[in-house]
Amino acid sequence: MADNTSKRGGVRAGAGRKKGSSVYGEPTKAVRIPESLLATVTELLDYKKKQSEITDIDYPNVFFPDLDGSSPSIPFYGASVAAGFPSPADDYVEKRLDLNELLINKPASTFFVRAQGESMLGAGIHSGDVLVVDRSLNPSVGKVVVCALDGELTVKRLRSKEGKLVLAPENPEFPDIPLNEGAEMVIWGVVTSVIHNV
Repeated sequence: MADNTSKRGGVRAGAGRKKGSSVYGEPTKAVRIPESLLATVTELLDYKKKQSEITDIDYPNVFFPDLDGSSPSIPFYGASVAAGFPSPADDYVEKRLDLNELLINKPASTFFVRAQGESMLGAGIHSGDVLVVDRSLNPSVGKVVVCALDGELTVKRLRSKEGKLVLAPENPEFPDIPLNEGAEMVIWGVVTSVIHNV
């Protein structure tokens, strides 16, 4: 008598993806979304994926805005400061300013990184400054970019010299870094603001 029992199907111990091993670092679930929201959801998923990738690489000076947290708004005085400070009277308060609103255009594609070294002093970037970096912007020639070069983060201005792209410092004491074909280089984003303590 033939055995008609199938050897296929069913759950096998140890088979399949491990829990939390997706590109997002956690379990996923299939959902349907309206076509009008596709771009927004895709951008948020890309943000989550990139955040997971950067964390995995373990760059201690890279951090992300808290998209869920509340941010305090601070009085914004409409009077310009020439040699003094405006009166704290309410008449001068133009509005309340949220620094996230001022510094971050696209929260889902923004991250922060702390600068180290003095190669970008001419661009107003000092060691210890916090750079606001937007991944959604095109890293075109002339922009200040943050990139991973052979596994190390660097901030430089993207320039074209003699028909070839280079990562150019803004300090004459440092040399250009030519982008050779053999170099492992990934541009992480374009610097949009510099947070500098005085």
